[in-house]
Amino acid sequence: FHVPSLEELAGVLQKGLKENFADAQVSVVDCPDLTKEPFNFPAKGICGKPRIADVGGVPYLIPIVQKEKVYDLNTVAKEIELPGAFILGAGAASSKVLGINAEFIPIVQTKSEKKPAVNGSYIAQINPADKGCLLEKYSSKYTDCEFGLLANLYASEGKPGKVIEVKANGRTGELNFVTCLRQTLEKHYGEKPVGMGGTFIIQKGKAKIHIMPPEFSACPLNTDEDVNNWLKFFEMKAPLICQPVIVSRDPGFDLRVEHTHCFSHHGEGGHYHQDTSPDSVQYLGYFQPAELLFRIDRPQETHLVGRD
Repeated sequence: FHVPSLEELAGVLQKGLKENFADAQVSVVDCPDLTKEPFNFPAKGICGKPRIADVGGVPYLIPIVQKEKVYDLNTVAKEIELPGAFILGAGAASSKVLGINAEFIPIVQTKSEKKPAVNGSYIAQINPADKGCLLEKYSSKYTDCEFGLLANLYASEGKPGKVIEVKANGRTGELNFVTCLRQTLEKHYGEKPVGMGGTFIIQKGKAKIHIMPPEFSACPLNTDEDVNNWLKFFEMKAPLICQPVIVSRDPGFDLRVEHTHCFSHHGEGGHYHQDTSPDSVQYLGYFQPAELLFRIDRPQETHLVGRD
């Protein structure tokens, strides 16, 4: 990855956000203590050897699921040469563990020689009772650190340090918050890929969120339309705590260039698409540019369906 200074990045992002939001302020600050409300993460920060891993991919889910694709976050931490890494991001749950398909919101301090893993992840699934969202803490039912099919992960040592704080209010453009950040980076840095991860809160307003159904599709999902008809969409309310993984452009590794999952303390969560209340929406985020990119178990046969 090309790694700009935080100051430079703040300037670039502020300029881009102002084209899509009524009010945008980007500055370099000390990372807040993420073990505190509303995050309650198992690590204090997102600093220290920051890196991004793109594991598996959408082709393992569609057109037809490959259920044998199961991964472990502790193993991923070793593969990205950072055992004990603090990992945030977006992925699919392991249907082997859950017995069903669900959205995975990874928030894990992986195991090191000295300490066992601390799994603060969430699972968002379709509630069999009322077909609404059922959001559960992963560790309330499971003891492993597995996931399935695909994940986009931001990993660091989980340390405090300087980060980029992004405030954006009142969306005036078409782009969602994450796409706006990514396209701003792509426009400015062009051929040089820049990776970024962290966490942001939708503090006010509502958002369009999807959750995959518990049953994998029996018939092949061949188009984006097929995929959208299969997914379940909801409007969920703030505050939502979101974990984005952003790569400004794919340098030829068949990456998913942006992927964001969110959770809340009011029982809602899933895959973030867009806020649905542009006038009242407020975003507050903390980001760090990644130094390294790891591509793990890249699908041999690929396509561009279902990457939204």
